Amino acid sequence: MLDPFYLIVDRASWLERLLPLGLRLVQLRIKDQPDDVVGREIRLAKQLCAAHGCDLVINDYWQIAIDEGCDFIHLGQEDLADADVGAIRAAGCRLGVSTHDHRELDVALSVKPDYVALGPVYPTTLKQMNWQPQGVGRVSEWKAALGDTPLVAIGGLTLERAPGVLEAGADSAAVVTDVLGHADPEARATAWLAATRRFLR
Repeated sequence: MLDPFYLIVDRASWLERLLPLGLRLVQLRIKDQPDDVVGREIRLAKQLCAAHGCDLVINDYWQIAIDEGCDFIHLGQEDLADADVGAIRAAGCRLGVSTHDHRELDVALSVKPDYVALGPVYPTTLKQMNWQPQGVGRVSEWKAALGDTPLVAIGGLTLERAPGVLEAGADSAAVVTDVLGHADPEARATAWLAATRRFLR
């Protein structure tokens, strides 16, 4: 099962600061960097997460993740279309997949993912999205469709909104801006940990 607090970071240096707080699930999501930079970041993140007993998920760069010995990959729909899912599974990697509508949910389920992410649940300023906010009701709908497959809610989540999506059926609440953009990221991450412990399964 997934930890209910799923922090997404864009560089490994965040992990040096935040892993000691007790994080158990993080994603390294690097955008638009050369492969050598990505490889260095993944290696550092892997070392840090191993030292702190934290699951590390690598976003998009599935081949580098395999080459670096990582065991958990997340793919968006476009990346999934171009990825070698057979190679990912042969490497023993778990796989999470993003979804935004019913068609994408069908595509995700066709590869038997280890979790499905639904977003954006709320309006998000992190990136331009072609989809309207899904709302908490869609979280419950997706969980009913997924059954035992874990569901990650993402998009516009804050500390105050996290309990609502977890109560609606999400197994994990993924967050970026509410922690990394906070004036005190360590204090905010600590508050997230405290608020989500009652949802551990």
